[in-house]
Amino acid sequence: MDVNVAIVGVTGAVGLEMLKVLEERNFPINEIRPLASKRSVGKKITFKGKTITVQELTQKSFHGINIALFSAGGSISKEFAPYAVESDAVVVDNTSAFRMDDDVPLVVPEVNAHEIAKHKGIIANPNCSTIQMVVVLKPLHDYGRIKRIVVSTYQAVSGAGLKAIDELQKETRSILANDGSYKRTIFPHQIAFNALPQIPQSNAFLPNGYTVEEMKMINETKKIMGDYSIRVTATTVRVPVIRSHSESVNIETERKITASKAKEILSRAPGVTLMDDTSRQIYPLASIAAGKDDTFVGRIREDESIENGLNLWVVSDNLRKGAALNAVQIAERLLSAFL
Repeated sequence: MDVNVAIVGVTGAVGLEMLKVLEERNFPINEIRPLASKRSVGKKITFKGKTITVQELTQKSFHGINIALFSAGGSISKEFAPYAVESDAVVVDNTSAFRMDDDVPLVVPEVNAHEIAKHKGIIANPNCSTIQMVVVLKPLHDYGRIKRIVVSTYQAVSGAGLKAIDELQKETRSILANDGSYKRTIFPHQIAFNALPQIPQSNAFLPNGYTVEEMKMINETKKIMGDYSIRVTATTVRVPVIRSHSESVNIETERKITASKAKEILSRAPGVTLMDDTSRQIYPLASIAAGKDDTFVGRIREDESIENGLNLWVVSDNLRKGAALNAVQIAERLLSAFL
């Protein structure tokens, strides 16, 4: 039996990637229902060689839908996800709308797939930068129990959407041409040839001095790992890369984990590719991770400033594992409920 799937926000960067991932993984679909706002109605998209027309998202859009993948912004999810649930669809939501709700599982299948069964109609997809980090850290936590995490991110502009990609490309061309004609509209400062310690690009900073993105990483990591005793601090930075987030991660563990032991553990971790041969300058790169499903880890070394510490370099495609792929993997785990 095939299932009926709706994608809310289908014309956005993540929505388009969801379509691509569903097709690549041969997800058993009877009907794909592409949904978006009024301004996108009538647009044509291609799925499995067929052209389908984008429909307007309304309260009645989910009749007959089994699984609804949401990626159109938190306010849209809060408004329309309940209507999907009322129509007996299971929502996999890629926004921050429900992530920290006690009754909503926050899931990375390689880490806590067991939480899926606890859903009450909505399952939350974590933040992209959090997903790639916990995929790598959970196997290490299981072995040595992580006490503290210090993470600094270097996040691609695609995390801010298609318009952000366009802004980086146009601003870069303008600067190289030295014409000064380009007027940015997405980022608060120049993103080309720069690094912005502010995510998201507006209303980012909280009273404690952290950004919204940083607090997402802090809070979501504890929930996904199922251990609220882990101390986490984060600094998130937007860099002029189109695709794939990179992260410098430092952990302190209760049990000693040598660099060699960490490599052994991560070499067999699900969803992880170990790239660590500095003698040949082999380590994860954004350009390598782009378009790939796995999360890449390398530059693994012991932190010589503390007794039980490790440094890691973690890179993953933010549109795939950081968003679309993780959502589809959750949907795959749900299939048995509809077959």
